[in-house]
Amino acid sequence: MIATLRRRPLVMGVLNVTPDSFSDGGRFAERDTALAQALALVAAGADMLDIGGESTRPGAAPTAEAVELARVLPVITAIRAVSDVPLSIDTRKPAVARAAVAAGAVMWNDISALTGAPDSLATAAELNTPVVLMHMQGDPRTMQDNPRYADPVGEVLAYLSARAEAAMAAGVRREDIWFDPGIGFGKRLQHNLALLANLDRLAASGFPVLLGVSRKRTVLHIDSTAIDPNDRIGGSLAMALQGAASGVTALRVHDVRQTVQALAVQAAIAAARAPEAAGASD
Repeated sequence: MIATLRRRPLVMGVLNVTPDSFSDGGRFAERDTALAQALALVAAGADMLDIGGESTRPGAAPTAEAVELARVLPVITAIRAVSDVPLSIDTRKPAVARAAVAAGAVMWNDISALTGAPDSLATAAELNTPVVLMHMQGDPRTMQDNPRYADPVGEVLAYLSARAEAAMAAGVRREDIWFDPGIGFGKRLQHNLALLANLDRLAASGFPVLLGVSRKRTVLHIDSTAIDPNDRIGGSLAMALQGAASGVTALRVHDVRQTVQALAVQAAIAAARAPEAAGASD
């Protein structure tokens, strides 16, 4: 069960069990190191974990289904044996989603918004679990070649709304559908900034919103010295706090402890202001 009624966004810890992810590729590709990282993320305050066996960084090539399964299933099984932390499976493949849910995952995070395979919609309905629909222009291999939008916020919201309708028509429950604007997926800096500045419009859709901005190139495009993804934590936190202030439901992050701390400080500041605001209204 994934609780969404909280005073702060849920913090989803990223666990990439791939050799080629943009930020931590290869560090957690083995089951034991992945398990240790999973437990470290939970200890740092993660409310849930997102397990991914295929890199979707710009320019990434697809991963074979058998390879992806071999990467994620042992890790999910190992985590589930020692922890009840909710697990999400980050995949475009229905077969991987089915196997992951059978092994203990409770959410499907699909960057293709259930367009990755002919049976994606039917599989989402069959699994009867929450599913994240993400916006992406193109695919990981080509998405950054020349992305164009006349109205990035309106177009992203219209696309996600259409995908939600398709999912519900296929039998997915409305309460199980989440939106993700897909920051960095087929978008230039100005598109990403427009979406970040208008996250409240996505939150107002009535669907829970997952925001993934951790260590992304959006920070590099603002701070050209942040070539190493590990040098983008400050920018990541700024975007995460923007998401929290805009009403997003969950933040997908690599740096769990820092994010939890930033959210706690943000909440403490808001709480300190609350009595003054209440008094002013009397």
